[in-house]
Amino acid sequence: MTDLLDHADTSVVPNAQDSELAATASRALARAKKDAVHVRLDDGTDLPLPKAVTPLLIHLLTEMANGNAVTLIPVHAELTTQEAANLLNVSRPHLVRLLEEKKIPFHKAGTHRRVKFVDLEAYRARFEQERRAALSELAAQAQELGMGY
Repeated sequence: MTDLLDHADTSVVPNAQDSELAATASRALARAKKDAVHVRLDDGTDLPLPKAVTPLLIHLLTEMANGNAVTLIPVHAELTTQEAANLLNVSRPHLVRLLEEKKIPFHKAGTHRRVKFVDLEAYRARFEQERRAALSELAAQAQELGMGY
């Protein structure tokens, strides 16, 4: 992915040992999150971390503790169509159709489409809101019809 850390195009998938370590670290950080957090490196260097990093680290470690793959993407990142499709868990042709239908903003870099991560997240939020509204409407209809839901 452009503008990402080296090798960020692959997610970090924790093994069982990593998940255990992540769970322990997440719990420790959660207990200390009101305090300044410092990381001690193997060489003895003590690094104070910005307070805003703590909730991000807790979230990252919690996801790893649950065995979930984790990828770090800056909000200003521009994604290829394949990267964007992967994040939405859709096919690339489906994503391209969404772009061409102007449901997600994009621009072209030469002949290649690029999607801003922030626009992708906005689309995901809108889609989720529409999905929840449709589900609520279906549930209300089921109640009206006495379908036992």
